[in-house]
Amino acid sequence: QVQLAESGGGLVQAGDSLKLTCAVSGRPLSDFAMGWFRQVPGKEREFVASISRHGDRIPYGNSVKGRFTIVRDDNKNMVYLQMNSLKPEDTAVYLCAAGTTIPDDYWGQGTQVTVSS
Repeated sequence: QVQLAESGGGLVQAGDSLKLTCAVSGRPLSDFAMGWFRQVPGKEREFVASISRHGDRIPYGNSVKGRFTIVRDDNKNMVYLQMNSLKPEDTAVYLCAAGTTIPDDYWGQGTQVTVSS
């Protein structure tokens, strides 16, 4: 059974940095394309970033482009989201997702990120 566990969220100030981690278990990370999404109550889930199985395609959402970086470490079965220059509008629950073609087959529970102004 595939399980995803996010960690690293917290309360930070605007301009700070934060690094989220997604630990994958049950199958090798190399089986999956991985992605990060975020959810704010009352709003649609927003795409943040994804990385293909071989790391050759790494699209970002427009609102985070240039500030966030997604990295995968297949040896550790981990995916990271480095978030720099955080803004209050980045406040959300951040979810990790995995899929064999696009990252939408398996989802984690999420980790809360709160950015104060």
